[in-house]
Amino acid sequence: MRTVTRAMLLATTLLTAGAAKAEISDGVVRIGVLTDMSGPFQDTNGQGSVEAARMAAEDFAGGGKGIRVEIVGADHQNKADVGSSITRKWLDVEKVDAVVDVPNSSVGLAVNALLRDTRMAFLASATATSDLTGKACSPNTVQWVNDAWATGNTTAAAMMKRGGTSWYFLTVNYALGQGIESEASAYVTRNGGTVKGASRHPLGTADFSSLLLQAQASGAKVVGLANAGADAINIVKQANEFGLTQSGQSLVAFLVFINDVHAMGLKDAQGLLLTESFYWDMSDETRTFAKRFAARPGQAGKVPSGNQAGVYSATLAYLDAVARTGSDDARTAVAEMKRKGPRDQLFGDLTVRPDGRAIHPIYLFEVKKPAESKGAYDYYKLVDTIPADQAFRPLADGGCPMVK
Repeated sequence: MRTVTRAMLLATTLLTAGAAKAEISDGVVRIGVLTDMSGPFQDTNGQGSVEAARMAAEDFAGGGKGIRVEIVGADHQNKADVGSSITRKWLDVEKVDAVVDVPNSSVGLAVNALLRDTRMAFLASATATSDLTGKACSPNTVQWVNDAWATGNTTAAAMMKRGGTSWYFLTVNYALGQGIESEASAYVTRNGGTVKGASRHPLGTADFSSLLLQAQASGAKVVGLANAGADAINIVKQANEFGLTQSGQSLVAFLVFINDVHAMGLKDAQGLLLTESFYWDMSDETRTFAKRFAARPGQAGKVPSGNQAGVYSATLAYLDAVARTGSDDARTAVAEMKRKGPRDQLFGDLTVRPDGRAIHPIYLFEVKKPAESKGAYDYYKLVDTIPADQAFRPLADGGCPMVK
């Protein structure tokens, strides 16, 4: 592991003149973007997540009440102890009111536990473990984009509708991958399909040749990639070299974003099937947001990932809740977020359930062939839409203690 130096980024936006309401702690609402600045999720999150939070603060514009907002950012290095240490300092010393983003389930669970009995909110826009809205649910926490249950079940369901009845999994060996594989496997077997096997790999694997040979030898119709970031990029490129899809197997990625497909290139990624909650070219609103994002410092024409769009949407929803209630206390603001959905439409119609799970549609896409693409980031063909009421685990099944 290369040494990672914690990056602290501070951007203060004085949105309108005037003092904030007295119920807002120390007169300022501070949002901490806890993210991966230098590891496998730096492109799908990283500095782009910080810019997305800044965009939300700018669009909030004081909430009509002169509320001041500060955005701070830090690198959790994909380590739970590092993420907890940063969050503790933000809570005890720097008076941060909400943490957003947090790709990496182990870091997210640590932050969730730390903040449960504090006044600090956790806007888990990129934490994928389903436990955040299950046994570990908290009145301080909302979960915005994907989770392991939704990713595993909706992807498996969409593929089985297309005849993908036998599966082999290539899984990153930590909580995220294991959770996705478990959910997808359960769905496949419950609905009459078969799981022919699985191979595990550590985070940051470079050579997937032996795992791909095992997947080919299995004869499974579908090879499911239960990993993300650089691991998913490398495995798709190497699968193309092995001719996996050319031999008749379908390659499906559970947690791949547009930035990952861009890194793969359409030559290697063409035909890849994946599920996403956000695509920049879905509507006028998503296209407008993407154009603004591409002009932000350091983004150099990039389009936002679903996780970065989630940072924007969750941050703006939290700030709007603070303005409506006059309080940045977590339980007050999160309860208000559950009462009234966000004003943006980046994820379609979105509502927040009592367990903290934001529900919205999820989409199955196929990556275009190079000849089908009209330009940079024109990469997806819509194959299927999973409605919001079917995309996420039923409220009664999660085991969240807050749900009666």
